[in-house]
Amino acid sequence: MYEDWGLIEASFTAQYGIRLRNENDMSWNEFCTLLAGIMPETPLGQVVSTRSENDKDILKNFTKEQHRIRNEWRSRQSKAIVMDKAEMEKQIKIFQEICKSAFGK
Repeated sequence: MYEDWGLIEASFTAQYGIRLRNENDMSWNEFCTLLAGIMPETPLGQVVSTRSENDKDILKNFTKEQHRIRNEWRSRQSKAIVMDKAEMEKQIKIFQEICKSAFGK
């Protein structure tokens, strides 16, 4: 989520007309619901689609930029840090607290 924050902000503006930097009273639950509903036509939706594409016929027609986006994502995923359940829960709680303070609820 951290690395895609710019795409998230742009997508909220494009799809919902919401400028997240100006939101002071959006709850975490509302933010999560809206994020889950981001459509493929938004900046985040387009990048997610590019990252997850596996159809060889579609991949043949990707631009250099699309290949770069997909390859960087796949590279990061292969190097992902493996955490045990306790550490993962700790990190999730830290992130939730950051978001709660950012969104005011």
